[in-house]
Amino acid sequence: MYKNSTYCYSYRGMSLILRNAQHAVPLYRAHLRFSLDIARSCLKVKNFDLGIICVNNARIQHINRVYRGQDSVTDVLSFPFHEDLNPSLLPIPATPDEYNLGDIYLGVAFIYEQCQKTQEDYRSILTITAVHGLCHLLGHKHNNPEKWKQMFEKETEILNEINRVTGSKLKPLSTNHY
Repeated sequence: MYKNSTYCYSYRGMSLILRNAQHAVPLYRAHLRFSLDIARSCLKVKNFDLGIICVNNARIQHINRVYRGQDSVTDVLSFPFHEDLNPSLLPIPATPDEYNLGDIYLGVAFIYEQCQKTQEDYRSILTITAVHGLCHLLGHKHNNPEKWKQMFEKETEILNEINRVTGSKLKPLSTNHY
């Protein structure tokens, strides 16, 4: 779908909100939603809310500049609801309103452009990038080799589960990114 639209999927108190806030490239929401539902089950966070906002290059660059001080286009930015997360522990909400993981901004135009250059499948890379963002919402980082390895292993675990259910062959984007 090319139109600016929002899709909300709820199941037993949790919600997954997919908002398409761009018109530059197609967004396959059903495929992405299904894969993220598998990822959330794998991570045991189905009872937490999650927002996915798909944006164009100008918007992701603006967000990157404002929140990270990086004046460049990027593929994904994650904004966790909870602070000081330990990647080996799930957040412990104090109230029902705190059952929220946060928001993931996907730079879908940037992702699409990169896929055109590398001849990779756009839907697959979109899913892999969203899983990467989801790992960030749970406290995973890749700012040194040890943390990168831990995050890479978690992404691999999640993508292997998605592969098992869907028959895909997804792998983390980078084998050495920190």
